[in-house]
Amino acid sequence: MIPIHKEDIDEFKAHFRGNVLLPGDVGYDQVRQIWNAMIDRRPALIARCASPDDVVQAVGFARKHNLLTSIRGGGHNIAGNAVCEDGLMIDLSLMKSVVVDPVSRRASVEPGCTLADFDAAAQLHGLATPLGINSTTGVAGLTLGGGFGWLSRKYGMTIDNLLSADVVTADGRLVHASETENEDLFWGLRGGGGNFGIVTNFEFQLHPVGPDMLSGLIVFPFDEAKSVLTQFARFTEAMPDELNVWMVTRKAPPLPFLPAEVHGKEIVALALCYVGDPAEGGKLIEPLRGFGTAHGEHIGVQPYTAWQRAFDPLLTPGVRNYWKSHNFTQISDGVIEAIIAYAGALPSPQTEIFIGTIGGQTARVAPEAMAYSSRDAKYVMNVHGRWESAAEDDRCIGWSREFFAKTQPYASSGAYINFLTQDESQRISFAYGATFNRLVELKKKYDPTNLFRMNQNIKPV
Repeated sequence: MIPIHKEDIDEFKAHFRGNVLLPGDVGYDQVRQIWNAMIDRRPALIARCASPDDVVQAVGFARKHNLLTSIRGGGHNIAGNAVCEDGLMIDLSLMKSVVVDPVSRRASVEPGCTLADFDAAAQLHGLATPLGINSTTGVAGLTLGGGFGWLSRKYGMTIDNLLSADVVTADGRLVHASETENEDLFWGLRGGGGNFGIVTNFEFQLHPVGPDMLSGLIVFPFDEAKSVLTQFARFTEAMPDELNVWMVTRKAPPLPFLPAEVHGKEIVALALCYVGDPAEGGKLIEPLRGFGTAHGEHIGVQPYTAWQRAFDPLLTPGVRNYWKSHNFTQISDGVIEAIIAYAGALPSPQTEIFIGTIGGQTARVAPEAMAYSSRDAKYVMNVHGRWESAAEDDRCIGWSREFFAKTQPYASSGAYINFLTQDESQRISFAYGATFNRLVELKKKYDPTNLFRMNQNIKPV
């Protein structure tokens, strides 16, 4: 890195509407901390942007001084790409405006918004767009990597609902990208991560959702895992788009509807929601109760925003996290056997394996319609290692990698880049599959010097 002189920093500050933090400044350590506590890096300076013009200024400063540059939206990415060592961290977390037009059912969302920010604003009008399942996740990173959650079977991926974006490119231009303007850039933004620029505004299509919906959990004993998982695999292949059912296996948290003797023991949980008439949803989920003899359940009609926050207590910041992920077109017997074997030997109380069910509308988009191409994926499995201390790293990471390898023979093509850790750069071309070569050409056009490389990087070569 070229040393940055005080005079250069002072000049930068003079043209910057937000605030610039240096090591030792009040707030510096707080802003540089991100969700995954395994990542502990110290930027040379942090530019806390207050407007698109600030982003333009920050990109120009990074380019002029040849700085390693990272972009922070929500700071939730597992790989820790939001923060760099000894470079410039462009922090967008102050840009949190959400403007909803309930007539056109559109929302303009700034890049510092979390899912909770977006959901709250849209639900004031009974509207939503498909997002993730943890409300503290940033909208920007989630969207640029593809985005999926409870609404995706009905309304598609997050990127399927992206209508346009304002983007600061590597050469410092602020451009608009949509199906009719800078179409190639818009194609790449929908799944290409942060490789092509910094989005300063997202425009989304909204859909009628809630504000109340049927959702909840059914928790089964782990010794019935074979029965539950086998029936889960069959049931989810044929359920309607309005219904979504995910599987989680882990040690039971102290949920109030579970007997005390179950707390801390391995369990299999089915998490579900229904986008539509709760009475109809109630009929559709009745077969799930017959998958085994449940320890308990907590299912009812509740606000959509409450369901979006339901898993937040299990995903708080400040602990160590390591993920491994596969796509599947089906949940085969081999996958089920591996899940049972490894979930029976979890390396920490917070570690879990979840299978997110997608398909439905997500599979009705052509694979090469946008950068995200894994349209055959009906399930996304995340091996979520989570623990407290560095002393546990080898055991927990080793367990995650072993399970990943054991299930690899049953996986389908592609991978979800938002779940890739910092040591999986060799999987990037595999993750994109048929669209990768086009993404490389796009990178050459919009970022030939690879200024934006703190991401799941598509190199311009």
